[in-house]
Amino acid sequence: MSKFYWSVDFDNCNVGDNFSYEIEGWVLTESGKKVTVSVQADTDETFEYRVKRKNRVDLRNVLKTLEIPSDAGFTVSIDKIYKLRDLGCTYLELIADDGEEKQTIFHKELQKILEEGGTTTLEGNLDIQEKKDDRMILWGWAYDKYDNAKIEVLDSNGQPVPFKMKREVRNDVNRLFHLDKERKCGYILSIRRQDVRARKIIIRISNKMTSKEFPIDMKKFDRDNTTIGKYLKVLGPSRFKENRKRIKETGLQDFRYYAIKEMNRHVSDYDIWLADHKLSEKELKKQREHRFEYEPKISIVIPLYNTPLDFLKALIDSIQSQTYANWQLCLADGSNNGQVGPFIQRMYGKEKRISYVLLEKNEGISENTNGAIRIADGDFIMFSDHDDTVAPNALYEIVKALNEDRETDVVYTDEDKVTMDGKTYYDPHFKPDFNLDLLRSNNYICHIFVVKKDIVNQVGLLRKEYDGAQDFDFILRCCEKAHKIKHIPKVLYHWRNHPASTAGDPTSKMYAYEAGRAAVAAHFERIGMKAEVTMTDQFGRYRTRLLVEGEPLISILIPNKDHKEDLEKCIRSIYEKSTYRNFEILVIENNSETEEIFSFYEQLKKEHSNLRILNWKKPFNYSAINNFGAEHARGEYLVLLNNDIEVKTEDWMEEMLGYCQREDVGIVGAKLLFPDERIQHAGIIVGLGPSGTAGHIFYTFPNDVFTYAGKTSSTQDLSAVTAACMMTKKSLYQKIGGMDEAFAVAFNDVDYCLRVREQNKLVVYQAFVEMYHYESVTRGYEDKPENAKRFEQETKRFKKRWAKILKAGDPYYNPNLTKTRNDCVIRS
Repeated sequence: MSKFYWSVDFDNCNVGDNFSYEIEGWVLTESGKKVTVSVQADTDETFEYRVKRKNRVDLRNVLKTLEIPSDAGFTVSIDKIYKLRDLGCTYLELIADDGEEKQTIFHKELQKILEEGGTTTLEGNLDIQEKKDDRMILWGWAYDKYDNAKIEVLDSNGQPVPFKMKREVRNDVNRLFHLDKERKCGYILSIRRQDVRARKIIIRISNKMTSKEFPIDMKKFDRDNTTIGKYLKVLGPSRFKENRKRIKETGLQDFRYYAIKEMNRHVSDYDIWLADHKLSEKELKKQREHRFEYEPKISIVIPLYNTPLDFLKALIDSIQSQTYANWQLCLADGSNNGQVGPFIQRMYGKEKRISYVLLEKNEGISENTNGAIRIADGDFIMFSDHDDTVAPNALYEIVKALNEDRETDVVYTDEDKVTMDGKTYYDPHFKPDFNLDLLRSNNYICHIFVVKKDIVNQVGLLRKEYDGAQDFDFILRCCEKAHKIKHIPKVLYHWRNHPASTAGDPTSKMYAYEAGRAAVAAHFERIGMKAEVTMTDQFGRYRTRLLVEGEPLISILIPNKDHKEDLEKCIRSIYEKSTYRNFEILVIENNSETEEIFSFYEQLKKEHSNLRILNWKKPFNYSAINNFGAEHARGEYLVLLNNDIEVKTEDWMEEMLGYCQREDVGIVGAKLLFPDERIQHAGIIVGLGPSGTAGHIFYTFPNDVFTYAGKTSSTQDLSAVTAACMMTKKSLYQKIGGMDEAFAVAFNDVDYCLRVREQNKLVVYQAFVEMYHYESVTRGYEDKPENAKRFEQETKRFKKRWAKILKAGDPYYNPNLTKTRNDCVIRS
């Protein structure tokens, strides 16, 4: 009788293309006979598997009294393991056979094998269960690493329940599992309530290996989705303590928003915002009765071309509904279907404020719009597309703004999109106040755009060569001539989202993006600025490289205390990667304690003739240290640089210098990234963050994610940027006294930026200069008692000095966006 020795070391599903199941181990007999290994299952059907034998020399140290054959080890592989289920198999066994006896050395249920393999790749959840009208609306997500997870709806008897499904991107899931940012793991299921007759339904997600189920008790679902059920779920006794704490922390207004959202989770944040900001009939009536001191005529110019009559009616009706009455609607019709003109005459023939002209032929959007401008006799020109709509208070708000400052030449507003049926408003574009460099990056103004007729007379009409971006070219020309540009942070225009429009499908009009690039290039040519304008991979967004004039000396100031490795990485990257060569580096030594750093200083001085070591022997004060460095700088431009910065963009100095050389610019900042490519700095918003002082926008967001309105990827003007990598004119730095030394650690850079803004100079965030930042490795975070106290004092000082801007709000950040988070969600 043979005595078998064996071990199954592990079994594992390699859930890849082949869904291979592997069992690995060893087997031998006391007598040393040759042993074969085979797979058996409780099915009469045949299936393929592979057995690979191998040497296990490691066994000699364990089984010293036995002879270890050269093929004692084995690996059994079965591809597409899930197919055994279709063959009726319920278990697998490994059988060892020495020719005389057989021994079962492994047994496992197939279901367990599949579950163990599948659960390593199948993830999902049912997040929200709501009832909307007569339908169940279910939100969740399902993710399978190697396959598309299957989603089913079953009743308690296992019978399918009919449903509709929409897949959507879930950024939170994609980030959690490190998936492609475009992967649609999210699902929204819509089920007619009358189609569910069972007491329970099951949402099942599955892959080829296993499944997960999420049961829904229909009695509880119906109860929870009554008005009283929703109320108790959010405001009932069980939530009393939690709600009281929330009110205390966030205030009653924020709690109201939270409660509405929780009770109506199928309603978007923007739906709630719209409801909160919708004007009542009483308010609209009050506007109609109001008389302004200055009541200019607004001529609304619209080109028509075979406009669908229902869309045209919606547009004209929205203009007739305006609460401000002194307007003129100028319609230039290039249609060839013979329907538009008769429709306007039939429906609006008695409206004297409508001016209609039938063009001899359709000459394209620019010339057709020019036809409308030619019949305009108003004081201001307003532009609109032929199938969009405007809010009833749009003209009232525009004229109100003109009365607040009679020198205003241009007015623009916020906007959103509306579905083709005109029922759902979404994707609001909450814009900053006038932002010249953002406008050069993208036509963020778009709608509504209103310009004084005198400006139009100066710049001329729309230009056909820019068709597709004719409005962008026109806006740029008008803004070049305007003295004052006013932004109204209210959604007053609704852009209808056609499947083939740039609002809905950016790839449908590539010619328009090239026309936009040409418009920006022409703008720079008109103002005499040498620039290279290129398209980016984000359609409709442009990169402008301003060409450096001459080769001025740049002084790079780097404060340092110890941290030899960080400083070495920083300086090496400057010398090895930078393409601009006319610079000097001033390392400002501040009370280092290690011998290696002083040895490194000596090494640096020997290696680089344009590097100096300055000694600041007083206590650490970031502002004072940089001021000290600036006194010794020989350059025309200063770069304030942390010692934990590493160069990524090779032409970073040229990119920043090109902007900093402009007369209207005082500071240029860069995009800073953590080593894992997450964003550390993409601009600073005043008033953002828990302290209500200033915060980094989109902090820790992935660099390759398109953020709200392209904020992180578009060069633009801001109120502040970080001094971890900041270029500024030395003359300006000296003029305003450098950094305020009262801000030893915190807010010194923001304070400096705001004082530069007081000099009517711009602060530019250069989105195409990227540097790595190993944030605060030198001095650490504000976690010590003395640091916390100092931070509190500097916070109070900042709030007192900049109380005006904190109250009014950062002009480069829309007041409809939250300041409690850094991701530009709607303010509750």
